[in-house]
Amino acid sequence: MNATLISNLRAQCDGPRDGALLRFALGQALLSAGDASAAALELQRAVDYDPKYSAAWKLLGKARLTNDDLAGARMAWQQGIEAAQGHGDKQAEKEMAVFLRRLPS
Repeated sequence: MNATLISNLRAQCDGPRDGALLRFALGQALLSAGDASAAALELQRAVDYDPKYSAAWKLLGKARLTNDDLAGARMAWQQGIEAAQGHGDKQAEKEMAVFLRRLPS
């Protein structure tokens, strides 16, 4: 099922429906399939399309953390907090603040 979903989402990339939501969905599917490296690339594309997409920043941080990229995760969550604050997404802001506090030094 997940492989089919990933294939279908990839088929839409670079087409008229390409954008932050498509790249977020693809990144989410890749992360759940265990491909954190590919997920991080797609989630980065999502925030490139829409830098205010706090959910994409949050998941990008998780993908980077899964790849043992602590600095990258920290940066994603810090930018995600700024994005969340910018449009009043208090829940995402709180979650990412917790993730930041739990990161090893």
